[in-house]
Amino acid sequence: AERKMTARVLFSAVLSVTLLLFSDAFNLAPFTAKLGSKLQTSCKSASNIGVLRTRGGRRSRSSTLSRESSVSASMAAATEFDIKAYFGEKLPLVEGALKESMDVMPRDWEYDSKAKTALESMEYSLMAGGKRIRPILALAAAEMCGGTIEAAMPTALATEMIHTMSLMHDDLPCMDNDDLRRGKPTNHKVFGEDMAVLGGDALLSYAFEYIARYTSGVPPERVLDVIARCGKCVGALGLVGGQVVDIQSEGDKDVTLETLQWIHEHKTAALLEFAVVGGGIIGGASEAEVARLSKFAMNIGLGFQIIDDILDVTADSATLGKTAGKDLLVD
Repeated sequence: AERKMTARVLFSAVLSVTLLLFSDAFNLAPFTAKLGSKLQTSCKSASNIGVLRTRGGRRSRSSTLSRESSVSASMAAATEFDIKAYFGEKLPLVEGALKESMDVMPRDWEYDSKAKTALESMEYSLMAGGKRIRPILALAAAEMCGGTIEAAMPTALATEMIHTMSLMHDDLPCMDNDDLRRGKPTNHKVFGEDMAVLGGDALLSYAFEYIARYTSGVPPERVLDVIARCGKCVGALGLVGGQVVDIQSEGDKDVTLETLQWIHEHKTAALLEFAVVGGGIIGGASEAEVARLSKFAMNIGLGFQIIDDILDVTADSATLGKTAGKDLLVD
């Protein structure tokens, strides 16, 4: 019972920090009203960094007043914001859209595919549950930047497809060799190692296709930007790179803090950054807003990894939905 409570408290802390960093990045001070005067002061200072329209290189007073009015309205609305309610509202939308993303594949096949095992492997892991934090953050960022759920949903789903692929591959015997994921047998335990590799590969490629094929109502240059960032977040300068250095550091007692941070920023935070920044770009974020979204997401990524490491030694497998204590065994 104590371990389950610890997991709940830590997860709540992540959501609270998420809320805090969103407010700091976008000048919504009331989000942090109960977190102490020091944080309020920080947010108040950040409010001066807002993006202002300019005229002839000078700040327009009308634009400044308009921005201040907009911030005030956002702050008033933020006072009543309930992050749990937001996640509860968006989770069914994401689940339904993920199911549709799997259902649409057989309808696209004009013949009796002999590769249907690939779809079964993909769907088994993608629809195995989870908190869906990445896609929901993508939707939140899009809405906050003036976009719509409909326009951002393909990018949001792509983040979950990539995340699921990374779990499928991470669980393989050649990697973490895990038997449990999201409370169910891992993909390779059901479909075999070969099908788990291929199913993960199929999910990865489908993520790019889904953004390109189903994003509508968004300028093409923004969609292209999102696709390029998607590729980077999962490559050698992203998730794969972080995993490589993580594997190479196993058993090394002299790993520096700098190396550890690099691992976490790439293995964990890169995909979270893509989710938040990608959603923001779809929603119309400016360059300055993209920079703030990126900073927020990287911090959240580091926070998530820290909590994941804590839970690995404090929670049990039933609570985690995966085998507990794996990191200690490796170290």
